[in-house]
Amino acid sequence: MRSYDALVIVSFGGPEGPDDVMPFLRNVVRGRNVPEDRLQLVAERYQRFGGVSPINAQTRELVDAVRVEIPELAVYWGNRNWHPFLADTLADMTAAGVERALAFVTSAYSSYSSCRQYLEDIDSARAAVGAGAPIVDKIPPFCAHQGFIEANRDRLHAALSQLAAERPTVFFTAHSLPESMAATCDYADELNRTAARVLDRDLDSRLVYQSRSGPPSVPWLGPDVLDALREVRDNGVTDVVIAPIGFVSDHLEVIYDLDVEARDLAAELGMRLVRAKTVGVHPRFIRMIRELVESPSAACEPSCCPAPQRERSET
Repeated sequence: MRSYDALVIVSFGGPEGPDDVMPFLRNVVRGRNVPEDRLQLVAERYQRFGGVSPINAQTRELVDAVRVEIPELAVYWGNRNWHPFLADTLADMTAAGVERALAFVTSAYSSYSSCRQYLEDIDSARAAVGAGAPIVDKIPPFCAHQGFIEANRDRLHAALSQLAAERPTVFFTAHSLPESMAATCDYADELNRTAARVLDRDLDSRLVYQSRSGPPSVPWLGPDVLDALREVRDNGVTDVVIAPIGFVSDHLEVIYDLDVEARDLAAELGMRLVRAKTVGVHPRFIRMIRELVESPSAACEPSCCPAPQRERSET
C-alpha cells in the first residue's frame, strides 16, 4: 500500500458574499460560451440568500470533523471554483513538505463533472505549482460504500419520522446530467443502486433529478423533481419525502431547488413535503472517510468518466 502524508478535501466551492457571486459563476463556466444574461439569472438565486452559498461553511465543518477523526494525517482543503483554490492549497502543501497526498472529492458518483473533471483540476493545480508539487491520488467515487449508505439511510429515517402518513412516497434526487454525458459513465445506475440500498422500508419511491441547466435542445436526465411532484399528485399522492442522495452537503442548489421551488410547488398542489438532510458531517460519513484513507482502493484513472466534447462546450 502506498503511504500518504496528507489528505486534501476537494470541493466545488461557492461565493461567500454578494461581490463573489459573478466572479464565482464565471469560474464555474470558464471555457464555455454562456451568455451573461444567463449568469445573471443564476446569480439572482444566490443573491436571494445574501450572495452566500452554504457550501464553504459546510466544507469547513467537514474538514474540522475529518481532522478530529484522522489526527495523524495533515488535512487540507482546496476548491475548484472559489477560495481556497486547489492550486493555492497545493502550494501550501508543497511548502509544508508534503510529497504524496490522497484527495477526497466531495462527490460520490461517477461522471465527467463529478469525477474526471476533478482529476483534471488536480493536474492543473499541480502544473500551476510546478516542481515539487505533491503527487495526488484521487479516491474513487464512494457511493457504494456502506458508510455512505448508512448515513443517507439515517437521514431518510429522520425525515420520515416528521410525517404522520403511513406510506409517503420517497423521491431520491440528484443533479441532472446531459444524457450523452450520462451514457459515458455509470451515474444513473449508481444512483438507482444507492437508492435501493438506502430505502429499507416498503414504500413507493423513484429517482428524480434537479438542477438542470443548458439549452432546451440538449436532452438531460429526467424526470425533473417538479414534474414528478405534479405527476404523483395527479395520482393521489399527498405526502412526499425528498432524499437528496446525489449530494453530500446542503449547498445552494439543494436549498433552492428543494427547499424553495419544490416546497412552494408542493404547497400549491396541497401536498405535504419533507426534505431529508444530506450526509453532511454525519458520524458514519466521517468514519467512512477514515476507512477510505486507511484502505485506499486503486486511484481513479485519467481516462475515467469521459464526456463528449460537444457537451463540455454547451450550457
